[in-house]
Amino acid sequence: MRTSKGLGLAAAGAMLLAGCATPPPKVAVPVTAPIARELPYRWTQGNAPRAHKDSLALWGPVAMRPGDSYWAASIPKDGESKVVIDLMTQRFYVYRGEQLVGMSTISSGKKGKETPLGFWKIFRKQVKGFSRKYDNAPMPYMQMYDEKGIAFHAGALPGYPASHGCVRLPLGFAKKLYGLTKLGTEVIIEG
Repeated sequence: MRTSKGLGLAAAGAMLLAGCATPPPKVAVPVTAPIARELPYRWTQGNAPRAHKDSLALWGPVAMRPGDSYWAASIPKDGESKVVIDLMTQRFYVYRGEQLVGMSTISSGKKGKETPLGFWKIFRKQVKGFSRKYDNAPMPYMQMYDEKGIAFHAGALPGYPASHGCVRLPLGFAKKLYGLTKLGTEVIIEG
């Protein structure tokens, strides 16, 4: 009996259909992360993300509709701000030091224009930002973290991924967030 080893893909497939060969072994293809380094803290601990656990401790179980956001009653003055974006749950979390201080719904990049995963830093901020790629579309309280022009900013929140790659936020949340972050603020995107 001949095997498919050394044959072209089409020939191997034809032989499999004819019952003349055993299928070749499946080979696992390694998946590379956008940036090969560990998270500064494993916020995806266990089955539920750390940010989800932190939000339950702060606000309890809340059902969030598109456009909903929450802020802690008091925000510490000390500590660096950090942003964690979960694309699977369409949630945006803001930390000051190790304390969760804000949470919001988002609308991330739609299919074909997905929001990139990885570790970033805010390098440009504008209260009245505009898109250079998409007909000068307004990007209020824009905070850019990607060299290709991807940022988080205020925008429409239909309840599902609908942007061209940016992360849209409720206007009031984006405005308050703008005051909490600075150039160099860490941005972690998972999901």
